[in-house]
Amino acid sequence: MSNNMRDCLRKSVLDMTAYTPGEQPQEGSVIKLNTNENPYPPSPKVVEAIKNALTSDRLRKYPDPLGTKFRNAASVALGIDPDSILIGNGSDDILTILTRAFVPESGLIVSATPSYLLYKTLSEIQNARIELVPFTNTWQLPQAWPYPGANLTFLANPNSPSGTLVEAPEIDNLGQLLKGPLVIDEAYGDFARHNAMGRFQKGAQPEGIVITRTMSKSYALAGIRFGFAVANPSLIRELIKVKDSYNCDALSLEAATAAISDQVYLKDTVAKIINTRNRMFLELGKLGFKVTPSEANFLWCTHEKHSPEFLYLELKKSNILVRLMRYPGHEGIRITVGSDSEIDLLLQVLRKLV
Repeated sequence: MSNNMRDCLRKSVLDMTAYTPGEQPQEGSVIKLNTNENPYPPSPKVVEAIKNALTSDRLRKYPDPLGTKFRNAASVALGIDPDSILIGNGSDDILTILTRAFVPESGLIVSATPSYLLYKTLSEIQNARIELVPFTNTWQLPQAWPYPGANLTFLANPNSPSGTLVEAPEIDNLGQLLKGPLVIDEAYGDFARHNAMGRFQKGAQPEGIVITRTMSKSYALAGIRFGFAVANPSLIRELIKVKDSYNCDALSLEAATAAISDQVYLKDTVAKIINTRNRMFLELGKLGFKVTPSEANFLWCTHEKHSPEFLYLELKKSNILVRLMRYPGHEGIRITVGSDSEIDLLLQVLRKLV
């Protein structure tokens, strides 16, 4: 037996490159515009629900493994069958469950690119192959999709880092072509003109589509860690076998249930973020930025004179964090839509820089 336990690890783990989250400073006065957090607090009902959970007997007991209370609340809020919902410890947990369930070792995962970098990490953990299909110049899907036989196809919509939206007819065309499931990753779906949730409303139960959602962005619960999937109930029953027994704790279940039940607060918060996003788009354009029109809570930009790395480093010196992102053939900075006061400070610094 080897004395070095590292030698006992699977080769695919040793060879993989770990996913790198955005910087999370733990102290100091920093304007965080790098990880697409909501600049506004969650619904007051969330705070009340957590306080009630802390003063009750719930922390002593295991949580509901299926999240029945949340699924019923989400059913009312979204107009879908509660049996079509799978709960997860953030949408990343949902993506992991789907990968474990559908992709065999040496199987095939496909994603459009540039997009969410975690998809590649999930493929490496599973010792699967990943193929990346470039978006068109207008950030749409290519007319000829080269991998209809994939075990799993990921489509972030709206996409990150671009913030762009693939239109519904293109999604339908792709879904009809694929052998395996099409996972529509809607982490930013509440900020967009349209999303795929309507496919599961009014009793519809499509077979080949899985929608993933997070409570981190529009519901302002990034610190809670809660996400969910929506799929045909027969598929959800199988995915429950794959998830950890208690993958969502009592506090996250209470918080998520309260948040999704307050759709009035959600819509008000989303409207404020979209208004600020529109203002950012115009002001950054005046400063010489090329800004991609966004359907998310962030903007993807480059500058006509300054490199993305220069902008990222200079903003960091001013205690403003944005995300420097590099993909083959694409490099830029992704700026989260912050509060109006945060964006005022960002624009003030950028005016001096550029």
